[in-house]
Amino acid sequence: MLRIRALAVAAAFATVALTAAPAVSAPADDPSIAAALDAPDLAAPARTAAVPPALLHAMQRDLGLAPQAAAERIAREGRAAAVRGALTRALGDHWAGAWIDGPQAELVVATTDASAARTITAHGGRATVVRHPLKTLDQAKAALDRASRGAAPEATPLWYVDVRANTVVVQSADDARTGAFLEQAGVDRALVRVERATAAPRPLADLHGGDAYYIDNAARCSIGFPVTQNGQPGFVSAGHCGQPGSNATASDGSSIGTFQGSTFPGNDWSWVAADPGWTAQPQVNDYAGGAVTVGGSTEQSVGGSVCRSGSTTGWHCGTVEEQNATVNYQEGSVYGVTRTDVCAEPGDSGGSFISGNQAQGVTSGGSGDCSSGGETYFQPVNPILSTYGLTLATG
Repeated sequence: MLRIRALAVAAAFATVALTAAPAVSAPADDPSIAAALDAPDLAAPARTAAVPPALLHAMQRDLGLAPQAAAERIAREGRAAAVRGALTRALGDHWAGAWIDGPQAELVVATTDASAARTITAHGGRATVVRHPLKTLDQAKAALDRASRGAAPEATPLWYVDVRANTVVVQSADDARTGAFLEQAGVDRALVRVERATAAPRPLADLHGGDAYYIDNAARCSIGFPVTQNGQPGFVSAGHCGQPGSNATASDGSSIGTFQGSTFPGNDWSWVAADPGWTAQPQVNDYAGGAVTVGGSTEQSVGGSVCRSGSTTGWHCGTVEEQNATVNYQEGSVYGVTRTDVCAEPGDSGGSFISGNQAQGVTSGGSGDCSSGGETYFQPVNPILSTYGLTLATG
């Protein structure tokens, strides 16, 4: 039988205060950067788009935002994403990441080139000059990933690039074993900050998302996002929910379809091809009698708001903490996940993560619950679509 592991309370990770680098003024603009920026000024007043009431309610409950403030934040974050994308290309090897900061959703852009600061500021961002380009930190993180391919190091349940602190964070339950792992990986210790971890996270799945579905009429997970492949409808979800050939059924026991592809560990993603009669609707269940229409899959920034839909706990919201993290479950390492402070519980696995109307990813695992709080990791949706040649259902 397919064994689906239930969620257990996992690591109570140390809270680390990050000291923000000061804003830097520059002696001159870089015309190549200015030319790459076509997005409107982030400092301009936010235009409030039509946002589903259930999403606004969840952001009000979980982020402490009034509905108007939540709608304005979504608008600001959308503009920030456009500017961030242009600056990523324009800054090249001097790019050091970006994140959303504060209740006004201010875009902070890190760079190793002080001469770019004035242009960043002129386009509504806040510039900060740091030591390491993001490329260097990503390479160090990739070295840790390669070192873990044979067997996930039990002493290090999680590592990721912390763009706000301009470092690679490695969580450790055993300093000696973690030190040996870092030496094996050949990572420059000057790029790494080690934090204390007390337990290991595990995947979110249960024997009892988006909408609920059941695997071989037993374990329950949640649909991530409806998709099509060459016109055939289906959906993406978590890899630990089912294996190729497993059957996905609805709550009434009727067949939805069959798992065509699934990877776990390594990645935690899957896709299910639906039986005839099913339609891939571009919507996410808001668990308030309605749905959020998916408009695309533009990636949210670190610090930006994100909401999750799952069949156990419905809608919950929070913020993106880090991207491209590696989480080490008992079953093995999962690479390239996004870490959030959104809660989740068993059965939410595979469910949708969305920012505004932009699809973000599918729920993988985490720690805690929606009573005491916790953190949840999601597998970004764009690599899933690319891997299986899928088209996201949008409207």
